[in-house]
Amino acid sequence: MITQNDLQRIFNADAYDNDGDKIGSVGQVYLDSQDNSPAWVSIRTGLFGTKESFAPLQRASLSGDRLDVPFSKAQVKDAPRIDVDGDLSPAQEQELYTYYGENSGSTSGRQDFSSTGTGHDTSGPSTDTAMTRSEEHLVAGTRSEQAGKARLRKYVVTEQQSATVPVMHEEATLEREPITDATIGKALDGPEISEEEHELTLHAERPVVDTEAVPVERVRLNKQTVTEQETVSGEVRKEQIEFDDRTR
Repeated sequence: MITQNDLQRIFNADAYDNDGDKIGSVGQVYLDSQDNSPAWVSIRTGLFGTKESFAPLQRASLSGDRLDVPFSKAQVKDAPRIDVDGDLSPAQEQELYTYYGENSGSTSGRQDFSSTGTGHDTSGPSTDTAMTRSEEHLVAGTRSEQAGKARLRKYVVTEQQSATVPVMHEEATLEREPITDATIGKALDGPEISEEEHELTLHAERPVVDTEAVPVERVRLNKQTVTEQETVSGEVRKEQIEFDDRTR
């Protein structure tokens, strides 16, 4: 059973559900108006703890800085939304008891305690002479999520290319030579007058086209981390202390 002696520990605790999953951090504690025993706790949920949900402390347990409540995380997050800046009215408290299926208790009044020190904000034998003023600070963080995919794909395209190739061909040429003592023998070999035909085979080169595959580069898909600055905003609460001097 959680008592007033556990108040300081509750304020430093994180709340966990019946499956051991963290729900959020403890925000405020509401005390039973009859015996000042802890009756309700608000738990900060949502991104950066921007929402607070109520949970009863009747069957909760406290171990170190861990507050275990016998409810699921979803049930606590979906609890009726009630302003945490005021007292719990009987109707609001009954609404919460009905939602959680708990036995109803007496009306609770809100009591604020700092996370350090022993003073309460009500006079009593356990208080000191100082009042602690607390305020919330915006805590910005990041979470990783999938932003897209990059894919490396290879495909074939066809394009026209030109190349210059040197080609050779043979041409027939006519050579004339005079009859000399050295060649007269061959000149007179054969009939004096006759018909004769000589044939010469000519060759020519023709350009041909073929292709060959050669490796030209290696391409690899990789990723790099780029850091950018983004501005986030949120609401924070702070306590103010007023001085009321009634000596005049």
